[in-house]
Amino acid sequence: MAESELLPKTVLMTADTVGGVWTYALELVKALHPYGIQVHLATMGSMPAAVQQKEAASIPNLQLHAGNFQLEWMDNPWQEVDAAGEWLLQLEREVQPDLVHLNNYCHGQLPWQTPVLMVGHSCVRSWWKAVKGEEAPVNYTTYTQRVKEGLQAANLVAAPTKAYLDELRYYYGPFSQEAVIANSRDRALFKPGMKEAFILSAGRLWDDAKNLSACEPAAAKLPWPIEIAGEHQHPGNGNAKAYSHLKFLGRLSPDALAAKMAAAAIYVMPARYEPFGLSILEAALSGCALVLGDIPSLRENWEGVALFVDPQDPEDICSKLDFLIRHPRIRKRMGILALDRAADFSPGSQAAAYVHYYRQLLEAHYKEAEVGLSLNR
Repeated sequence: MAESELLPKTVLMTADTVGGVWTYALELVKALHPYGIQVHLATMGSMPAAVQQKEAASIPNLQLHAGNFQLEWMDNPWQEVDAAGEWLLQLEREVQPDLVHLNNYCHGQLPWQTPVLMVGHSCVRSWWKAVKGEEAPVNYTTYTQRVKEGLQAANLVAAPTKAYLDELRYYYGPFSQEAVIANSRDRALFKPGMKEAFILSAGRLWDDAKNLSACEPAAAKLPWPIEIAGEHQHPGNGNAKAYSHLKFLGRLSPDALAAKMAAAAIYVMPARYEPFGLSILEAALSGCALVLGDIPSLRENWEGVALFVDPQDPEDICSKLDFLIRHPRIRKRMGILALDRAADFSPGSQAAAYVHYYRQLLEAHYKEAEVGLSLNR
């Protein structure tokens, strides 16, 4: 079979609407358009917001299928996870895709009729260890077992960094086949602007993995303000910690956040846990000097072009930020270096990598089918 014939014409892809996987999925679908690949995107978690529906409608090779099902990492989700599985199998029967691309875990073991590529974006076990400093409690036993079954059933497991793929393998492996495929952002959406005297971060302030609260002591001492774009209140319980020195911007539209990044001189993300970090890539594309948590995944992507801090040490965070404030030439140079490194994470490169593995999976699938036919003759 010719290589062009191995290219899938239709892919059934899953995504959730409550995190970065939505951004990842839309970026990838757009980059797959030149290959003539039509993507049916099945979303879970909550119904897409109006702005998300508008985003999806603007992509010519995307058809959105919205499902209102709990996600596998939520509390007691299994009845809805199973219902979502039945819904996905029905979609497969209707859509007749050449390949299934899952961005969640537990549906990997469903009786799919086509090859399954599964991408890991984060998981409770690795999050808990990184953030809490201990293994997840026993009430995540069902979660662990179902995630493991899903991952081991997939034909190929991919992750956006080697560091995170190692985590997945440690908790849930071994896998049939593995790949590291970096995430991407369209550089046309982010431009360096006239830099101003403020420090920016973006993320959920209530998420201990992002560790943005560790910036509060620095904000009390530094001559520049630290501004945080994102949600302050926990969506589940509505709780919000009180801070006196961080400046909250709230949840910004994509255009407003891009404008903030264009103006920010420094971007700080002292993460304890971050399998990739799309907001960091966006800041790098905006020419910000980067100050990041010293964890393997961020070292993997930004070694040599960022300052790294101990996520547990607010004084280290303050010291590194103060250093960049006091040394404008170094700060400007680091912004240029980050921008140069960001070119490595292009949508075109990401799509080409996925297409390579799509073809590989389809080739193996067709060979297996041919062997089956010959044995039945």
